[in-house]
Amino acid sequence: MFPKDSPAKSDSRSAAPIAEASLSIIAAGVRLTGDIESTGVLKVDGEINGSITGARQVLLGRNGIVHGNVTAGEVVVGGAVEGSVAATERLELQATAAVQGDIATRSIVVLEGARINGLVRMGETAVRAEPLRIARG
Repeated sequence: MFPKDSPAKSDSRSAAPIAEASLSIIAAGVRLTGDIESTGVLKVDGEINGSITGARQVLLGRNGIVHGNVTAGEVVVGGAVEGSVAATERLELQATAAVQGDIATRSIVVLEGARINGLVRMGETAVRAEPLRIARG
């Protein structure tokens, strides 16, 4: 079935980790309690009661809600965050976004209609500063 000159089946234990980041989806109607750590892309259309850390990109849909801190390379918010947001590269707040907490980012885009209730810090040193506090109101 396999010719003699074909390479042998590789051992999955010796294979290098996959370079591409994965996509995880928290769908509408899903409520998750606990912290999430990811190195890939996280799309949230449901509700998370916990913090998100380490993701390359977090996409929070207009009906998505996070009750906790969000820390990622790039964050796009269309829904609500009740906690701090730290985006090491870029933060986009869409017109339907509401952030109830402090923000630290290198670059920010705020569309008309977005709401922020907290301190906004920008620049290289802002994202490396000590962790932000969750706003309680």
